[in-house]
Amino acid sequence: MHRVNYSETDQMGFVYHANYLIWMDMARTEHLRERGMSYRDMEQQGTYLTVTDVHVRYRQPARYDDMIRVRCWVRDLASRRVIFGYAIERAETNELLATGETSLIALNPQQTLSRIPEHVCELLEPTADPVRL
Repeated sequence: MHRVNYSETDQMGFVYHANYLIWMDMARTEHLRERGMSYRDMEQQGTYLTVTDVHVRYRQPARYDDMIRVRCWVRDLASRRVIFGYAIERAETNELLATGETSLIALNPQQTLSRIPEHVCELLEPTADPVRL
């Protein structure tokens, strides 16, 4: 859960569009942590996940002081890529505010393409989309 801060809004009182990307990043980080692997752990083991593609569909605006919930799940997993899905909702009403997707690839410390380690893949089981993206 996150309460929308005044600093996250634009002149019209709506959440500025780029903040949805920040919220998606926070949800993805927590999704991994809840499954037993932090980004820090992964990076210390030599694997870096980097975003290669982002898609956001804005449906309804979030506003100052709204309580929002960001749901995150794995949509697809391959040996070198993982795709996460997101649903951003107004917590009080479950109203769908935005949906999104990010694609990430695995890089090694030399910043070249690598495989996602097997123990990480085991934590990233794909799930059917709970909402229509």
